[in-house]
Amino acid sequence: MNPTFNDQVYAILSQIPVGTVTSYGEIAKLAGHPSHARQVARVLKTLPPNTKLPWHRVLNSRHHIALPLGSPSGQEQRQRLLNEGATVDGARVSFPSRS
Repeated sequence: MNPTFNDQVYAILSQIPVGTVTSYGEIAKLAGHPSHARQVARVLKTLPPNTKLPWHRVLNSRHHIALPLGSPSGQEQRQRLLNEGATVDGARVSFPSRS
């Protein structure tokens, strides 16, 4: 049985390590559907609030938080990234280089 697109997204999402981020487009590409970045965003939007999947490590293609920064979800994403050592300048996210 072939995994669904959602299952593929969940599997890829579960493998994003602490201290790194990826984009909706990269997840879509890894799932075999390179033109489905918006669908990845829809999948993440439907995750339950208590999910253990690291949805907060997924950004837009410019490495910006795509959620409105004033929204509860945008604030949660920002705080989770800060807790993992990210620098968040407005919506732009970066991590220190690893040696």
